[in-house]
Amino acid sequence: MKLHNTLTRKIEEIKPIKEGEISLYTCGLTVYSQPHIGNWVPYIYWDVLQRTLQTEGYKIKRVQNITDVGHLTSDEDAGEDKMLKSALSEGTTAWDVANKYIAVANHEAYELLGLIKPKYLPRATDYIAQQIEFVKQLEAKGFTYKIADGVYFDTSKLNDYGKLAQLDIKGLRFGARVADTGKKNPTDFAVWKFSPSDEKRDMEWDSPWGKGFPGWHLECSAIVREILGDQIDIHTGGIDHIPVHHTNEIAQTEALTGKTLANTWVHANHIKVNGTKMSKSLGNVYTLKDITDKGFSIDSFKLMILSKHYQTEGNFTWENLEAAQNRLKRWQNIAELRWQEDKAISSGTGNPDTQDAFAEHIHNDINTPAAIEALEKYLGHMEDLHFCSPCMDNAYGLLETYFGLDIFASTPDISKELYDKIRGREAARSSKDWVKSDQLRDELKDQGISLRDTDNGAVWYRI
Repeated sequence: MKLHNTLTRKIEEIKPIKEGEISLYTCGLTVYSQPHIGNWVPYIYWDVLQRTLQTEGYKIKRVQNITDVGHLTSDEDAGEDKMLKSALSEGTTAWDVANKYIAVANHEAYELLGLIKPKYLPRATDYIAQQIEFVKQLEAKGFTYKIADGVYFDTSKLNDYGKLAQLDIKGLRFGARVADTGKKNPTDFAVWKFSPSDEKRDMEWDSPWGKGFPGWHLECSAIVREILGDQIDIHTGGIDHIPVHHTNEIAQTEALTGKTLANTWVHANHIKVNGTKMSKSLGNVYTLKDITDKGFSIDSFKLMILSKHYQTEGNFTWENLEAAQNRLKRWQNIAELRWQEDKAISSGTGNPDTQDAFAEHIHNDINTPAAIEALEKYLGHMEDLHFCSPCMDNAYGLLETYFGLDIFASTPDISKELYDKIRGREAARSSKDWVKSDQLRDELKDQGISLRDTDNGAVWYRI
């Protein structure tokens, strides 16, 4: 499989550290609120990534952290704690907030979206001891210093700091966008933050440097090292992670281990809503429930997301979602041809080239939109009532294998009662009893079955 490596800015063949196994780390959600659709976009792609690697025979050792200790609202180690802010808003504790939204996220990810559950889902708060030990080792190597509000990593000790984001370190100065808080360098970041002396936090721990909580970036480094080791094959996340979070994760890990943290870094782009950034003030923050409340399926949402490449910026509109749902419905209509009893369809043959193209596109940097278009060509002849059972099995097998979309499961056979009405209508048409024919058509429509008349008979579809 080939992936675009953010570190090198090139599409490269994956060469696993350990033969037959892929170590994969995904930055997980910060569980302080109800996830919105933008939160789920990258995980849909990483699900395809895992499924694709599995088709190549790899054993996947995947870790996805759960950030249940609040990092601050600013990447600059300042601002409000997201977990505490949510706790105050809901009149509860940060621990209760974490437990609540972990349950919500798990339900949406693994039950509604049907994503493969990672082998490891560690909570940051379960790895506090490992994070403290990580900082102690950095301190012993001379990479940290202490100021009034915490222990900081000294980025000037690294010659290649910022390599992932290709940062212009020399061009950075303390100023309007970089707060001067006593740090030695503008890019220095907290590995341990001190609790305010005048208040007790819900989440705080004793440490050799004082009571406090870990820096935002620390949990990923500590968890990766604890579960996967010093070096991994693939690290995934969103493009917003590149300039700060992943840059700092690389810095602290590689300073400690002297090894390359991840051989391949893969980042998904954002999705906008009607061309604008999602914002509560604009009223354009949607959830999966908002989608289903409007009559759209979760599978339609997944298909809409996969209709764009993971590296390109997406745009959620209800029109785009409707187009995806219509495409999915067309695929389901084709799948229902396997249940037709009459001679209204003819046999056809598939084009193996288009079938192979689907997989080739996915294995080449997760090119889902190109794969979908290849599948459309593959299914096109069946849409014209040229049925091909092996073709259908192959096509929908690809969708299930790579996308987790089970078209067959969503299109079971209809009841004997409905078949009897379809046969009765055909008999009425043959005897030119148009009143009876129209009556049965209307009854079928009321029961969710639409009919398409052909020269050879009627074909039924679910409405």
